[in-house]
Amino acid sequence: MPVPSADFKKALKRLSEPEKEALLLRAVRRDAELYETFRFELLADITLGQIQEETADRIHELFTVAVTGRLLNRSLVKAVRAGVQEAARARRITKNKQLEIDLLLYILRQCIDNYSGQFDSVWDGFYNATARLAARLPALVLKSLHEDLWVEYQSDLDDVLSELHRRKKSHNLKFDLPRKFEIPE
Repeated sequence: MPVPSADFKKALKRLSEPEKEALLLRAVRRDAELYETFRFELLADITLGQIQEETADRIHELFTVAVTGRLLNRSLVKAVRAGVQEAARARRITKNKQLEIDLLLYILRQCIDNYSGQFDSVWDGFYNATARLAARLPALVLKSLHEDLWVEYQSDLDDVLSELHRRKKSHNLKFDLPRKFEIPE
């Protein structure tokens, strides 16, 4: 992202209020994420919970509508990737890392609860994508959240990791998938 120059800032200060308003409205019409960010910051009735619910609905739609056809494994991988992007987008809008972690855990729950039969498929793309997300999430929890919150995620992450380790494909992974969520002392 470009850093606004001093000349740009001076020119912005010289604009009248209606000109600033028109410029801002034009910018948010072009960029949906910018619109969502301003909507969250400016409107009092838009809460963190509402953003989480809207994003979870979009992720759920990715897994129900977009996952069809004879190439189910490939569409599931695309749904996982798009879901991770939606979670990152929600974090950028709200600046809340716990929201991102909750949404990533929601994606893992969608994968395990609804599509775990695909883990035993001949193609291992979906299993690998889910396992990569599950391997990344414990480190993200430890890095991003306060240590008092780590215990809240321990049982959920342990369930996900144990479910993934029950599959034969867990032995063939090219990366380390932890057996459980280890909380440092």
